[in-house]
Amino acid sequence: MRILISGASVAGPVLAYWLNRHGFSVTVVERAPALRKTGGHAVDLFRPAMDISEQMGVLPRVEERATGTDRMILYRDGVRRPVRVDLTKVFGGASDRHVEILRDDLSEIYYDAARDGVEYLFDDSITAISPEGEVEFENAVPRRFDLVVGADGLHSNVRRIVFGDESRFSSFIGAYLGVLTLPNTAGLDGELLIHTAVGRTAGMYGARHIEDARALFLFRSDELDYHHRDVPRQKELLRAAFDGMHPEVDGWLGELDRTPAFYFDSITQLRMDTWSRGRVTLVGDAGYCPGPAVGGSTTLAVVGAYVLAGELARAGGDHERAFPAYERAMAEHIRGSRAVALSAAKTLIPTSRLGMAGLAQGARLISALPAGPSRALLRLTTKSARVYNSMTVDNYPTPPTAPAILGE
Repeated sequence: MRILISGASVAGPVLAYWLNRHGFSVTVVERAPALRKTGGHAVDLFRPAMDISEQMGVLPRVEERATGTDRMILYRDGVRRPVRVDLTKVFGGASDRHVEILRDDLSEIYYDAARDGVEYLFDDSITAISPEGEVEFENAVPRRFDLVVGADGLHSNVRRIVFGDESRFSSFIGAYLGVLTLPNTAGLDGELLIHTAVGRTAGMYGARHIEDARALFLFRSDELDYHHRDVPRQKELLRAAFDGMHPEVDGWLGELDRTPAFYFDSITQLRMDTWSRGRVTLVGDAGYCPGPAVGGSTTLAVVGAYVLAGELARAGGDHERAFPAYERAMAEHIRGSRAVALSAAKTLIPTSRLGMAGLAQGARLISALPAGPSRALLRLTTKSARVYNSMTVDNYPTPPTAPAILGE
């Protein structure tokens, strides 16, 4: 049985790995000419994704590439003295198993795990999908696949082709995210430096295995007029939002025209009643993005890929049984992640000076308490801790020999 996956970031390679293990024939098509090597921004892997990574045999590499960020220095607008936070207590309290890793490092790790036995088509994309599974590409000759999976992110090409325009399913939650790569002039070593004001937060961090650093920008706004591929316009909007916030932040913005890697997007949730139609389904941000940077979307993508592959194997390749089972298994996780995103956005981008003070005081209290009490406090007060620590996934064993798959 032949399955085509669109997207080679996180969900795509994880899905490819597990489908291959279950005995399916897998092809991955990726718009980029090669895997991105710029490092990407930092993402979180919580316990369920860590467990799945361990089953894939890549956990040592994931842990080796962890950013190593364990301290935060938080500056508030109008307050001279910063708050210093022990992030090991924050992360330890939010999840009993957690790693922060640069997204492109994670993508490379999953790709390496999945490339044997999986066909990759780089520098290409899907242009049409028929109900019978005939797929047309920008460059490759048309081919027929039994199933097609969109793992191509928030602005999914597969979703647009099969389900319609993104605006029908997107729910803007009132904020934007920007990330750029820049020289580590501050010499950050295990530190996250944050400046926060009402309606905007900027930070800079490094990683122990790279020489450069990342600057992160979060800000509140009404919906802005730009295209998601119009980088000059995105940089213009980011400058306008943060210009004059702080001399240090102005220095970060000064790298916008020299940065080798830049990312900008709205913090938007996708809300679809179903993300499967006929022979096509969606996984990760393409189907149920809870909100970039605030909703644990990377963990959700890894879990979704594992569950989709497992349900297809359990159903012997019968998508009419597997797709509804996959959606049922993911529904509660998705609802929880959406709630986490809304809560996290309010905390990370304070809407008032009172909110800024609450963020600083909460961080100070958690950092000051012993590990046990601080962990208990976080689990009682944060939605993310409850969601990720309670997220359970079925075990889908892979037999030593390939299963009998429909269509073989």
